[in-house]
Amino acid sequence: MDTPLPYTLLKQEHNARRGQFETVHGTVQTPAFMNVATAAAIKGGLSALDLKDIRCQVMLCNTYHLHLRPGDKIVAELGGLHKMTRWDGPILTDSGGFQVFSLSKLRKITEEGVTFQSHLDGHRIFMGPEESMQIQANLGSTIAMAFDECVENPAEYAYSKASCERTVRWLARCKAEMARLKKEGKAVNPHQLLFGINQGCTFDDLRIEHMKQIAELDLDGYAIGGLAVGEPTEEMYRVISAVEPHMPKNKIRYLMGVGTPGNIIEAVSRGVDLFDCVMPSRNARHGHLNTWSGIINIKNLKYQKDEQPIDPECDCPVCRTFTRAYLRHLFKADEMLGMRLAVMHNLYFYNHLMERIREELDNGTFAQFHDRYVTLLDTRI
Repeated sequence: MDTPLPYTLLKQEHNARRGQFETVHGTVQTPAFMNVATAAAIKGGLSALDLKDIRCQVMLCNTYHLHLRPGDKIVAELGGLHKMTRWDGPILTDSGGFQVFSLSKLRKITEEGVTFQSHLDGHRIFMGPEESMQIQANLGSTIAMAFDECVENPAEYAYSKASCERTVRWLARCKAEMARLKKEGKAVNPHQLLFGINQGCTFDDLRIEHMKQIAELDLDGYAIGGLAVGEPTEEMYRVISAVEPHMPKNKIRYLMGVGTPGNIIEAVSRGVDLFDCVMPSRNARHGHLNTWSGIINIKNLKYQKDEQPIDPECDCPVCRTFTRAYLRHLFKADEMLGMRLAVMHNLYFYNHLMERIREELDNGTFAQFHDRYVTLLDTRI
């Protein structure tokens, strides 16, 4: 008997998709935003219990950082990420590939994998497809990302092509290693899913060919990687539109590391289901807060005596309780509470944005929602 696929497409409006994704740790309603908890905690002092209050569906943790500390074997001994963090929903772990390429100045890439230096103490580490799968098996995440090479934009065509070909070979090794670990009972989560990552820089032909090749491996989901790394947004949108027709319709699609509310609305309209980004929490820690009228800087003098909530249209725990004046005071006084409340608000805003998008798709009114908010939400007030 065939196992049912995790992703179900419920409805479509043009290219925008409304679906659900079944996992051993619960069902994700899509489109969805994943809250980034790099070292198993959201920067700004939020715990897994806070994530429930801000309507988070998926938590994203980082393979590279957790391998360095506390060490993936220690996480496995503690029962995996779910037990350690007390988060009971789905967790996605990225493969470590992006960090290897972005954090390490000294690295050597071979067919086997990558040798690089730890950004913590400079000691040499080797990571390849098998090592990445072993670490993620120890972490026990719901979804493991395949190990890939993230090439900087702009890149030379010949190098990008060779890198894509190697990423396909690495992906096949990831799939084989995950199967081996499960068979030998070495995975904390024996139901772990595997997503492949589409690469090819901003070359449409490389992107399309790479997507066709990785689709043949019949994985649980597919991501578009290597975007939002400095190229103009128009190029990012063009690449998504070029790749989308070649992505399996019956599999979930994830755009890695994107982005602003406007980016998300635009990418949903082009057929993407899943997003993650450090932007809402990072911006919040600097006092830049998302509202349904645009972005405000809470540190501005004009909020000194403002007794309104951050966003009168928002019903997050922060907006229900505190004023702009109090939040501005906390930032000016360097109180940690200011940062925590700001991060809670922005992450709630992103999760509520996804709820609104799903609602509009359910009602067949997403196109109007897109036109009204795609530019407005990214505008600085």
